[in-house]
Amino acid sequence: MTALPIDVEAVNRAAVTREPFPWFMVPGFVKAEALDAINADFPKVAHAGSFPLPTLEYGPAFRRFMEAIRGPAFKAAVAAKLGMDLSARPDMVTVRGISAARDGQIHTDSVTKLVTVLIYMNGKWEAPGGRLRLLRSPENLNDVIAEVPPDEGTLLVFENKPNAWHGFEAFDGPRRVIQLNWVTNGRVVWWEQTRHKLSAFFKSLRGK
Repeated sequence: MTALPIDVEAVNRAAVTREPFPWFMVPGFVKAEALDAINADFPKVAHAGSFPLPTLEYGPAFRRFMEAIRGPAFKAAVAAKLGMDLSARPDMVTVRGISAARDGQIHTDSVTKLVTVLIYMNGKWEAPGGRLRLLRSPENLNDVIAEVPPDEGTLLVFENKPNAWHGFEAFDGPRRVIQLNWVTNGRVVWWEQTRHKLSAFFKSLRGK
């Protein structure tokens, strides 16, 4: 059996912070020996915004990576860590490659998203902006619970509670991140993917 490109055992060992909402982080979640191939096969994302996985083209190493994070071992590890039953919950994946200066405003995710998984695929992050902050309130980007540099292979998982505020200081440029969500039902997947497809289509028109 081919070894997974992700470290599920590191997820099992991770400490969960439960206040003000449940979250945990795993540096080095993507195995070091898998990074070069995954980055070489990463989708070519030329515009800012989130792009649904089915709309993108990518190589075999990235495909194995997506299969691993959507697979039963990772799903079970996250469910156990957060104390949730995700067994019947569908997932959806979006990919970002570019951050625009307007991105990063403080927000919570849609109520149809039960869990948010973010996996960063950048080199060592030196820029002051673009570092996701988990926040105590929607008013102050400096009221920080934790800051997550988007370094290569870093995993962040949080339960999408009504107070799961997050955002980052503006950054304009390449910023690779994969977002996986387990959601309430299949209709959510259809709607979110349709919405993102329309958005991506109009962005591509503006880029021509």
